[in-house]
Amino acid sequence: MSSKTANEFYAGLHEIEEALRALPAEAANRAWRSGGWTGKQILGHMLDSAANNHQRFVRAAISKSYTGPGYEQQAWVDAHGYTEQSWTTLLRWWQVSHELLAGVVAHIPESHWQTPCQIDNSEAVTLEFVVRDYIRHQRHHLHQLQEPQS
Repeated sequence: MSSKTANEFYAGLHEIEEALRALPAEAANRAWRSGGWTGKQILGHMLDSAANNHQRFVRAAISKSYTGPGYEQQAWVDAHGYTEQSWTTLLRWWQVSHELLAGVVAHIPESHWQTPCQIDNSEAVTLEFVVRDYIRHQRHHLHQLQEPQS
């Protein structure tokens, strides 16, 4: 099964992956801004987002609605110790996590794109919005990695 949204999701992931692989090695340990996350921590946050959204995508795709928690971003980044991992390892994890997500998105039934999703205490949005917003979020953090301001 495939849809326009799934095709755009896959294309967005491909674009982001290529840009991540093109980043210079020094982006890994450099803080994006003074007192901010390093490149490894930003990439780790992108991985945490993949893990959380994997649950959201699957649960919404198999249900009539989805209600679930947000997550404490700093606590997740700290818990994983991303600064202790190699940049190569983090990129590999990003690739594998997103291959899994792409497979999920490709198999969302057309009838489930409008499934209402409420994340944390936010207003409900559609599963299609959550999927599209996920790519926007990944691009936002890619931009931070591409143009560090420290």
